[in-house]
Amino acid sequence: MIASVRTLRKLFTSYRSSLRLLRHSSPPLLSKPLYPSPHLLLPSFSVCSTSSPLGGKTNGCGSIASSVAEVEEVGEEEEALLSYRHTDAYAAIELALDSVVKVFTVSSSPNYFLPWQNKSQRESMGSGFVLPGQRIVTNAHVVADHTFVLVRKHGSPTKYKAEVQAVGHECDLALLTVESEEFWEGMRFLELGEIPYLQEAVAVVGYPQGGDNISVTKGVVSRVEPTQYVHGASQLMAIQIDAAINPGNSGGPAIMGDKVAGVAFQNLSGAENIGYIIPVPVIKHFLSGIEERGKYVGFCSLGLSCQPTENVQLREHFQMRSEMTGVLVSKINPLSDAHKVLKKDDIVLAFDGVPIANDGTVPFRNRERITFDHLVSMKKPEETATLTVLREGVEHEFNITLRPLQALAPVHQFDKLPSYYILAGLVFVPLTQPYLHEYGEDWYNTSPRRLCERALRELPKKAGEQLIILSQVLMDDINTGYERLAELQVKKVNGVEIENLKHLCGLVENCREESLRFDLDDERVIVLNYQNARMATSRILKRHRIPSAMSTDLVDDHSIQSPENYVACSLN
Repeated sequence: MIASVRTLRKLFTSYRSSLRLLRHSSPPLLSKPLYPSPHLLLPSFSVCSTSSPLGGKTNGCGSIASSVAEVEEVGEEEEALLSYRHTDAYAAIELALDSVVKVFTVSSSPNYFLPWQNKSQRESMGSGFVLPGQRIVTNAHVVADHTFVLVRKHGSPTKYKAEVQAVGHECDLALLTVESEEFWEGMRFLELGEIPYLQEAVAVVGYPQGGDNISVTKGVVSRVEPTQYVHGASQLMAIQIDAAINPGNSGGPAIMGDKVAGVAFQNLSGAENIGYIIPVPVIKHFLSGIEERGKYVGFCSLGLSCQPTENVQLREHFQMRSEMTGVLVSKINPLSDAHKVLKKDDIVLAFDGVPIANDGTVPFRNRERITFDHLVSMKKPEETATLTVLREGVEHEFNITLRPLQALAPVHQFDKLPSYYILAGLVFVPLTQPYLHEYGEDWYNTSPRRLCERALRELPKKAGEQLIILSQVLMDDINTGYERLAELQVKKVNGVEIENLKHLCGLVENCREESLRFDLDDERVIVLNYQNARMATSRILKRHRIPSAMSTDLVDDHSIQSPENYVACSLN
């Protein structure tokens, strides 16, 4: 069994100290071997004041010292080399040299305040590793909003162009491919292992900032539980380790033995040497979806918001018997399958036969517990789960189909251009969390309070629903006096409640009335002369150097005329 580096160092230091003690002792103090190397055995010593087991008489320790000096000189080098070759770090490096790559990404993120243009191009670096089938796994945030990706293997000066095959922003994983056969020559494919137990050692391999060569950081597993994934804002299982994970480590493997235990992806800000790795079950779920359907399929949700039932009075009120445990259903997503069968105030007692505790956890491994959301997230889309439910004191069993659910205000919009529509200088956009993030790091407190609350708490009532807001007013004579109405939600166009931006765009473009009326939040109203508004749009676009009055996703809709026709109409 491979010993830890720290243990071997202690043993080796003790060995050297004993030899030094022997050299200066008279008579000799040792009576048995000290931590012998397999290749160099130290002879046994017996306590004797007049003779030496190494041969001849001795006065003090002259001849013994001479012999031991030779043993020490040769033994130290071989022992040090042997000790190093039997460490986790050495094994991880041997695996990593031919399997871990450095990822170079050029990216350009959208500007949600000016959705017709991108922010400045930036360069970043990360790590990745190869799996069977000539696939490279890295983090989604390493290649998010990419325009160009290169990879370089260890010991090679050449960078090879890589293509992003699939990205799962919820689980912060991405799959890359490289067409060049030269790149794959000599590469060693890693195998996925299992979830490590607490206090098991793992070695994180990658290319962290501060240097260009490969780096190995060793740590032990501290905790296994669902954790907030910073990149995708999802709650999935993660492994906490006490190894430093720095920028550049992202996407590198955490190796245990000769297999991958996870993928490094984030650290805990404000804490020292607390990092997180994505465990193998999440990686396998990501990969299996791509293998079965050819694309990333996402992680399922029940669409429930649940409350713990740890209070005795609460349990009694909902007629829970003493042996019963479960969680209280508070809110149900109208787009979920659960909305058809569950009701508010139901008590969910078990998921697929696994009892749910009053704090919402289920058994996991050796006396560990984990929230039952993990069982839900590991289901494949369109799979069925059986829920045991207590309703008004009576137990029921319901079969519910699981699928990924989209929030009313999307949490992220990576690798996707923002949608927008401009009329008479009024800029309409869907409300998304990335839009609110443009207000800065403290966006929760600096963004418009009403928009922030709706983005975080409101649920969609129908598929495809969006919250549309008047993002800003590009000033012109036609919209004077409306500039203070920016950042309000748009509810109706000519009395028709809007469902999404495409619906709003269609209502405006197909308007047959002389006036156009927009009803906004807070009972505010905007009225424009339709023909004057269309003519004003072209000059406002030209003044602000905006290439089109609408985003490409709206142009692709055949029910909405192309921007060329739009500009032509505006000029007439």
